[in-house]
Amino acid sequence: MGTLEEKQTIPSSFQEMTNVTAVLEFRLLGFSSNPRCQILLFTLFLVIYILTILGNMIIISVVTLEPRLHSPMYKFLKNLSFLEVCYTTTIVPKMLANLLAQRKTISFSGCMAQLYYFVSLGATECYLLSVMAYDRFLAVCEPLHYGVAMTAESYTCLAVGSWVTGVFTGLLPCLMVSRLHFCRYNLIDHFFCDISPLLKLSCSDTTVTEAVIFILSLLVLSSCFLLTLVSYLLIILNILKIPSASGKRVTFSTCSSHLMVVTIYYGTMISMYVRPTYNLSPELNKAVSVLYTVVTPLLNPVIYSLRNKAFKKALGQVVVRHHRLHSF
Repeated sequence: MGTLEEKQTIPSSFQEMTNVTAVLEFRLLGFSSNPRCQILLFTLFLVIYILTILGNMIIISVVTLEPRLHSPMYKFLKNLSFLEVCYTTTIVPKMLANLLAQRKTISFSGCMAQLYYFVSLGATECYLLSVMAYDRFLAVCEPLHYGVAMTAESYTCLAVGSWVTGVFTGLLPCLMVSRLHFCRYNLIDHFFCDISPLLKLSCSDTTVTEAVIFILSLLVLSSCFLLTLVSYLLIILNILKIPSASGKRVTFSTCSSHLMVVTIYYGTMISMYVRPTYNLSPELNKAVSVLYTVVTPLLNPVIYSLRNKAFKKALGQVVVRHHRLHSF
């Protein structure tokens, strides 16, 4: 991954690391030191990033412009799309710049800021996905009470609560990592400032920090995943009670797109953070990280737009109205 010269600069002992000056910036190893490979990766990730921003902005625009999509389900989807734009922008632009740069550096403050936004937005996505699953549970299993249970006030409380809770969730891990000592050896074997490589890089005792972050990750991911899983299990049980095959197909199609996003996101996040840090190899860390920082934000607009008939119909109507407006 990195050059031979970079790998040879690794200190031979803990004592050597603790007897040197603290760092003001980090160097990111990234994916490869091969120039051709870097150009290929830059092109690939740039295309994915552009499609991600474009796709999610289309969802935000269509839901905003089409009155028939002003239901809680689509408002939550708009929140998720906005979050995905912020989430991928926290990581990808800096990664793209480093793929073309000679010195792949990030300042200490920039690294901590990236870590905070990454953790906060990741936690917010967990809460939003749980809330969206609960919304689908009410719509499918309690259709007669849905209008009473999911009012405009309820939607606002759930959406705002997800964002606020996510903001506070990111504070503790970032604070604890920022208080660690990082000595002269400043080479991060990753393409962004993630928790695992930073803990490995620190010349402080990270036992308490690792334990606290592990417990926090376990609580957030497990609780959100459990709530989401229970909601979908109840939905599936309710679908099985529908007598007509067409009714089952239509109802399940409404939730299948959300279920696909949830499976990919929680699968990768749990495999990364709900296990001891020392078990993670740098190569596996990078590969899985690409899934939830680059691929998942792209899948969100693709899955929701291609699998949702109401959204595709609304998109067509918005395009037609826009065409008519500019044709006069």
